[in-house]
Amino acid sequence: MEGLIGFIVAGLALVGSPGPNTLSLAATGAAFGARRGIVYLTGLVAGMAIVMAITASGVAGLLLAVPGAAPVLAVIAAAYIAYLAYRIATAPPITEQGDSGRRPSFVTGVTISLTNPKAYTAMAALFSGFVLIGGRAAADGAIKFVIILTLIVIVNIAWLCIGSTLNRWTANPSVSRAINVTFATLLVVSVAYALFL
Repeated sequence: MEGLIGFIVAGLALVGSPGPNTLSLAATGAAFGARRGIVYLTGLVAGMAIVMAITASGVAGLLLAVPGAAPVLAVIAAAYIAYLAYRIATAPPITEQGDSGRRPSFVTGVTISLTNPKAYTAMAALFSGFVLIGGRAAADGAIKFVIILTLIVIVNIAWLCIGSTLNRWTANPSVSRAINVTFATLLVVSVAYALFL
């Protein structure tokens, strides 16, 4: 039980702290509203499930062991997250958007999770740093997967809702732009921090 509580606390800290996924969700909520962000949230969760599978199976470690792969993957991840930050920073106020607004899609959510360096680091720490079911690696991995995925869903909904509370101020174009640019900047800073640790 003590290991489980420690795992949940660590999981909440790692998946709930500001990073590319959480900040982009808050930015999506602020720029597009919570309802329009659900599809993106679903993509982030699906992407994180893939990240967990890649990390827990050791595939991530094998990829990073290939000479020269780590810098190439880091550049690809940084470029994609910079692109998403640009889209967030330049999103028009909600009042100017129709249903065809440039809100992030399901595929964007999956892609941001797959290119998020913090996601791989956090999942590696959680899967390798705790043993919940001793002597049964498959069962241990499965229970960790379910717990982490549940935490991710809860935390992501919270970040989307937090961001959406800002949208009441986004009717003013200058305030909307300032909120969007702030979230976009925080997104880029969080990735730079993760890459240069």
